[in-house]
Amino acid sequence: MPTVAYVGLGANLGDPRQTLIQAFAELALIPGVLQCTPSRLYGSIPVDAVGPQFVNAVARLTTHLSPLELLDALQGIEDRHGRLRPHRNAPRTLDLDLLLYDAVQTETPSLTIPHPRMHLRAFVLKPLAELAPGLALRQGRVEDLLGQCAEQEVWPLV
Repeated sequence: MPTVAYVGLGANLGDPRQTLIQAFAELALIPGVLQCTPSRLYGSIPVDAVGPQFVNAVARLTTHLSPLELLDALQGIEDRHGRLRPHRNAPRTLDLDLLLYDAVQTETPSLTIPHPRMHLRAFVLKPLAELAPGLALRQGRVEDLLGQCAEQEVWPLV
C-alpha cells in the first residue's frame, strides 16, 4: 500500500529557484514514487546559519519506498547537485529533508522522523500548510505552529 511522505527542499547557492524546480522533477522520477505534488517556492532568510537567502518548498510524495530507501534516493539527488556538508547549516546547492513519512516515528543515526526541527521553521511550515491544511504534528497543528514562528521571514516567490 502506498505511503504519503513529505520532503522539505531548500537551496541558497547557484540558481536556487531552478535547482528546486529540477529537484521536483527528479523526485517524481524516483523509482517507487507514484506521485509528487510540489508546493509553491518560498524565499526565506537563513535560520541559525549565514549565507544568501534561501529558496524553500515542500513536496508531497506518494511512494512504495521505505523511509531508508527514500532517504537514500534523496541523498543521491543532493549528491548529483553537488551538495557538500562542510559543517552544520552550511550554505548548500540543495537540501532534501524527509520531514514526515505517514505516521512513522523513528530515530536512528541516519534518520529521524518526524524531522526534529520542522515545527520551529516557518520555511518548512508555510509550504507544508499549503499542501496539507489542517495537518497536526506532535507539537500542534501546522497553522498554529506557523504562528509561533511569525518573526521568521518567509514569502512566496511564485
